[in-house]
Amino acid sequence: MPYVGRSTDKISNVEVLDNITFDGSSSYTLQKGGSNFTPSSANTLLVSIDGVVQAGNFTVSGSTIDFGTAVAGTSTCDFILHYGIGLITTVSDGTVTNAKLADSSVTAAKITDATITAAKLASGTVQNQSAFKNIIINGDMSIAQRGTSFSGINSGSPNFGVDRFNVEVSSLGTWTISQETDVPTGQGFAKSLKLDCTTADASPSADDLIVLTQNIEGQNLQYLKKGTSNAESITLSFWVKSNKTGTYIAELKDVDNNRTINKSYTINSSNTWEKKTITYDGDTTGTLDNDNGKSFQLNLWLGGGSNWTSGTLQTSWGTNTQANRQVGQVNLADSTSNDWYVTGVQLEAGTAASDFEFLPYDVNLRRCQRYFQTYPLDGDQDYPICNMANWNGSTYYGKFDFIVPFRTAPSWTRTAGGHRLYTSNSNALISSASLEKVDMTSTNIVANPSSTIGSAGEAGFFWSENGAKNEFSAEL
Repeated sequence: MPYVGRSTDKISNVEVLDNITFDGSSSYTLQKGGSNFTPSSANTLLVSIDGVVQAGNFTVSGSTIDFGTAVAGTSTCDFILHYGIGLITTVSDGTVTNAKLADSSVTAAKITDATITAAKLASGTVQNQSAFKNIIINGDMSIAQRGTSFSGINSGSPNFGVDRFNVEVSSLGTWTISQETDVPTGQGFAKSLKLDCTTADASPSADDLIVLTQNIEGQNLQYLKKGTSNAESITLSFWVKSNKTGTYIAELKDVDNNRTINKSYTINSSNTWEKKTITYDGDTTGTLDNDNGKSFQLNLWLGGGSNWTSGTLQTSWGTNTQANRQVGQVNLADSTSNDWYVTGVQLEAGTAASDFEFLPYDVNLRRCQRYFQTYPLDGDQDYPICNMANWNGSTYYGKFDFIVPFRTAPSWTRTAGGHRLYTSNSNALISSASLEKVDMTSTNIVANPSSTIGSAGEAGFFWSENGAKNEFSAEL
């Protein structure tokens, strides 16, 4: 019979089996030292007949080797070698190629946690890992356009301590909200948000609450594929510190479809920064509107009355039920000794938390200015607002372009101080109440200071002074 040779790899711990005396049969018994020998598989045997190594053209069952066709009695068995399973402990680099892997041979079950690290991934292997993967804006708490500390907060909404994070309070304690420099060591953060209880409420009424919220536009979330069979899981991660240990609730709310999912986390050690990671299943019910409206909320609960805590915590997506939203939540308002810090808030698609995505300060600021802008930008300094022109002898108009376009046409709030209209002939201090909007879009405002000074065709410019502020808000 013809035989085909094959090359061999070098392997240690070889067993030499007894040679076979061929008699014209196709099947023979494998032996070692005169005793029957059962190899682990045919793949562990190397057999040479008449100087030709056999290329696997035999099968093994128990201790019987079958060549599939008769081996002439004149043939000579040169050697039979057995290479045991598990003898190779380290596979050299480049040994296992794609061609040697069967389809679906590497499964998730065979990959242990933390096996695939960044060092093992070639550059560009994982796409879009630094392309605004964080759904949350200003998660590092670095932007605070409205100010860095606000006291006496005990009701209402919005209450922005830092940009994009609103503290909603309904009769549950009194609070100071501030931007702080207390951050987890060695994590790259420079700022945190602090809530400090200044008036306690240890016995909240049924509908009392305090919650930290960020609202999110639906058009920024379409890739989550919510409401489809391919809905993505979402993972929340953040750093938190409080003297008040115990159970807290982190909630995602689908505003468009009135659906929620609530998960608990535990602050274990008092006054110690701890990182928390929570994964939420994808929701196959309820698509999100593809527009610039409020479609989604992240809610970090800090306390609530019985109307919020008397049900069963809703740990899977379902219709919003008030009693199920804060079950088990501690009451951060029960002592004036209580405070709570947070930073590094990240919400991303997938079942695992990646490292926090730090954005350049200017990029982060511009993202926040889509929702809020203030002029002057620097505290109490006087500030030129825009050029103006007198068109009929009594009325001035001026067009002011916003730094970045707003989400939608903003509301306009004018604070204490004053505004002055300067012309080539005179100037006049104009009260805040008399500064009127003629037209406003998401990109600019045309203003009328209602001044009667000047003459037709005269140019001037509009100036804020004495700490006057113009605040524009397009918050969700």
